[in-house]
Amino acid sequence: KKSLKATVIYMGIAHLGGAMILAAFLLLAKSSGSMEFAEFNIANLTPLNASIIFLLAFIGFGSKAGMFPIHVWLPKAHPAAPSNVSALMSGIMIKVAIFGIIKFCLWLPVMSWWGILILIVGALSALLGVLYALTQHDYKALLAYHSVENIGIILLGIGCGVYGLAIHSPVLAAIGFLGGLYHVLNHATFKGLLFLGAGSVLYTTHTKDMEILGGLAKKMPYTAFAFLIGSMAITALPPLNGFVSEWVTYQAMIQGAIGEGVSSRVVFTLSVVALALTGALAVMCFVKVYSVIFGGTPRDMKIFEKAKEAPASMVIGMFILVFGCFA
Repeated sequence: KKSLKATVIYMGIAHLGGAMILAAFLLLAKSSGSMEFAEFNIANLTPLNASIIFLLAFIGFGSKAGMFPIHVWLPKAHPAAPSNVSALMSGIMIKVAIFGIIKFCLWLPVMSWWGILILIVGALSALLGVLYALTQHDYKALLAYHSVENIGIILLGIGCGVYGLAIHSPVLAAIGFLGGLYHVLNHATFKGLLFLGAGSVLYTTHTKDMEILGGLAKKMPYTAFAFLIGSMAITALPPLNGFVSEWVTYQAMIQGAIGEGVSSRVVFTLSVVALALTGALAVMCFVKVYSVIFGGTPRDMKIFEKAKEAPASMVIGMFILVFGCFA
């Protein structure tokens, strides 16, 4: 029943998002007189038409990415899928939508308020994603909410890039897009690792409820180590990859906060605060997750006694991504 409900919600939002993306493409094709991507750059667009196309594309692709407030499918679909599929959905599928948003911004005559809107949505997604994650008992649902949080962090970088394009600041645009796209790669690495770690725990314990687990580091030392590295990376602790891309994103937002315009400076400053708060809450969340699943004493002795390390093929998959987090 849960899986069917997740499927129906996902289908509804996917179709709505797809319709909006199609509408954006058709409006752009009508203005450029061609359906070739190469011709979209020369489309003759008024500011109003450009903004309508941008909003359609942003909401359409945003629904695929799982940004707030159209993220409701993501925490339902990811836990329902097998763990290796969850890793691909979180690491790769939702990131294609980020590429779509960037492509539309490069085709259209960009306006500064677009960047501000992306920043606001990014800050809300990051903050609310991590707050929802803190309340979860299902560890796969918790990881899914952290995908909403990390899409928010990526959007903070992309928002800086789009704003930089609009105000003709190549430095801000470059740092913003660098931070956002680097976090796309990093999130695919550490979230893939965490979902594979969650899959190993599920494989050996047959439960997604972390409240009845405990002490699994004794029985699954390799999985525990890999999950620890993933937890450190997602909480942006140095010297792992999550730290570097978040640091670059901070640099972009600080660059925007010392720029022109009072309203934009306020938004950039609040975005820095939102990302800082998100980082602190993420640490709190993963300290809880790791200690409840792998630390302490077993809460259910039957599960603990049957638990054993995941097969070598599953461990190798995780350790390839562990290496990626350091590399």
